[in-house]
Amino acid sequence: MPVRYPIIGSTATAIASCVEEGVRRGALAAGDALPSVRGLAEELSVSPATVAAAYQRLRDRGIVVTAGRHGTRVRPVTPIATDRTARAVPLPAGVRDLSDGEPNPALLPDLAPVLRHVADSFDGGAAPLRYADAGPLPELLEQARARLPELPDGAAYTLVSGALDGIDRLLGARLRAGDRVAVEDPGWGALLNLIAALGLVPVSMPVDEEGPLPDGVRAAVAAGVRAAVITTRAQNPTGAAVSAARARELRPLLRDVLTIEDDHAGELAAVPSHPVADGAHWAFVRSASKPYGPDLRCAVIAGDAETVSRVAGRLRLGPGWVSGLLQRTLLGLWRDPAAERAVTEAGRVYDERRNALVEALRHRGVAAIGRTGINVWVPVPDETGAVTALRDAGYAVVPGHVFRTATGPGIRITIATLRFDEIEPLAAAVAAAVHPSAGAVLR
Repeated sequence: MPVRYPIIGSTATAIASCVEEGVRRGALAAGDALPSVRGLAEELSVSPATVAAAYQRLRDRGIVVTAGRHGTRVRPVTPIATDRTARAVPLPAGVRDLSDGEPNPALLPDLAPVLRHVADSFDGGAAPLRYADAGPLPELLEQARARLPELPDGAAYTLVSGALDGIDRLLGARLRAGDRVAVEDPGWGALLNLIAALGLVPVSMPVDEEGPLPDGVRAAVAAGVRAAVITTRAQNPTGAAVSAARARELRPLLRDVLTIEDDHAGELAAVPSHPVADGAHWAFVRSASKPYGPDLRCAVIAGDAETVSRVAGRLRLGPGWVSGLLQRTLLGLWRDPAAERAVTEAGRVYDERRNALVEALRHRGVAAIGRTGINVWVPVPDETGAVTALRDAGYAVVPGHVFRTATGPGIRITIATLRFDEIEPLAAAVAAAVHPSAGAVLR
């Protein structure tokens, strides 16, 4: 049933503004259903065309999504700043949270020694960046080039505030509202929300464990996409990683579109990176958030000179640059052997936990995907039923609709904080949730 928030207005602008206010105040929460077009039109004594126009404006802004018989609903994430506590529903006591998609704080490198070194550098004569000379530190870009030997020698480089910030700026540099973008399906929910907020149109690229399927990429290109966003490794939510063979298949298919590759796992990934970009316009984004911590808002962008120049130039007209303090911290982490060992150990732990869970699920007859990264994707016949059953069993996971455009239902499980002693009980609970009638046998 639609939520009973009082929507008012006699014009499309007024109706859309009323809904936006409801989202901003928390009276309308993620997933809340809006009235049908005809129903609201009758209630407000306006034409259905007026309500349809209001809903279209809200869709164009990335505030709502229309999903066939499910009607029009508030998106899981919208480009509206809200009170984070508004209508927040805390997890019941005793429920294990495997839903957040965050790296394990206990496995992140210790920042204290690096921060002390950065502070000491100012005592030693280093100067904070000024407006006149601000931008990426040359020594950091030099290190970035050395850490990305798989990229072309002539690539241009710059620095942005995280992977999503980089993708946002890259799409804005070459696309306009209404343009089509090929996205992995299932794929990163935050990217789908960003694309909606930019007024772009997502086109599904189904994925398997080796990345986007060539037939899906062909279909997306034939549909007229102007860009494609591909996760190199540790794809969210499936853990897919582009193999060397798959990269060779995809390069000629993507030659005529802007190809953006997201390598957010970076140094955490145990498998090599196989870039797919081979055209005139491309970009490769390497974030520091997963290996070194989400609060380190730094990501390197490499790409063709024209595209990178547009991103860097637009950055100068807005925030200007990524803080030199953050840049020096990242550079210190890259140069610190202790930090390197910590990242390597974190990657090993994630791999062991993820592989053990996938194997435990398969042993119980549950298909699961998780080649790399900190997430496992489990196809399910009924997302709501599976999520509810797992919540009742003491586990919080994410329903797959957050990540999907056209592919079948599933759930995402984050293994970053999962302990070995929790794997078997979790696998049994997932098996019972996916195959309720066979749960006793599968356990």
